[in-house]
Amino acid sequence: MPALIPASPEVLEIDHISKRYGDVVAVHELSLDVSAGELFGFVGRNGAGKTTTMRIVLGVLAADAGEVRFGGTPLTFDSRRQIGYMPEERGLYPKMRVAEQLSYLGELHGMTDAAARASARHWLQRFDLQGRGDDELQSLSHGNQQRVQLAAALVFSPTVMVLDEPFAGLDPLAVDVMSAVLREQADAGIPVIFSSHELELVERVCDRVGIIDRGKMVASGTVDELRAGGRERRWVDVPGAPDGWDVGVPGVRLVQVDGSRRLFEFDPGVDDQALLQTALATGPVREFEPVEPSLGELFRAVIGEAGA
Repeated sequence: MPALIPASPEVLEIDHISKRYGDVVAVHELSLDVSAGELFGFVGRNGAGKTTTMRIVLGVLAADAGEVRFGGTPLTFDSRRQIGYMPEERGLYPKMRVAEQLSYLGELHGMTDAAARASARHWLQRFDLQGRGDDELQSLSHGNQQRVQLAAALVFSPTVMVLDEPFAGLDPLAVDVMSAVLREQADAGIPVIFSSHELELVERVCDRVGIIDRGKMVASGTVDELRAGGRERRWVDVPGAPDGWDVGVPGVRLVQVDGSRRLFEFDPGVDDQALLQTALATGPVREFEPVEPSLGELFRAVIGEAGA
């Protein structure tokens, strides 16, 4: 088993990068950082600029402006060789045997033959593929090919991990295995950034989240920090209240009705006590509970405000 990389203060910094294709701005002055030991979720709509950003980090694309640094030093060809990258589209050889392919990739990253073979065996076992090492990649299921693709990003013990939609199309068990491995890598001191449309998964496993829209970073932070910047919501249940009892309360909007329960959203700075007093005036209040929005709800709100 390859040794885990010790924790370090190294940080991946993406500093005001921009990329344009003719009249289309793919990325505009985008900045983010991923610290050692951190899992960073990078989310956005299709075409928002996530893949372009990752390709700039890898050096596949050159930025028109800005800089990418690791440990305070601009990335070079040699330092990029230490990045474990998992593309959205599989980049492995379909007719090559799995174990042979992993060993070959390890050697390309400077490992000895023996070390590369040992690491390949370790990761095949870790992903429950120890019996498939002599199989061609194309003979594996979609989920198992995804596992091999992640193993290829890990086989040489990278110092940074960049993954584009690593959970796409996976069953729940495979998601659990892969998310556990990424958590292990982060806990070993590696900055890990991945993009995903699975917002519930991102909320569950990531330390911080960045939301990109039209090439710009529109929100970044922990889920709790993103919630703190959103609008307060409360469920209110006044069983005996007549319809429309809430009409006229300033800065309050009815979002959802569930029987006698009503979900309200408050404008920024609005005191919820005005709504409570209005509710109490109609009779006993059985519920007056705050609601924590999910990452999906936060995402829709942030994208909506950015578009506005």
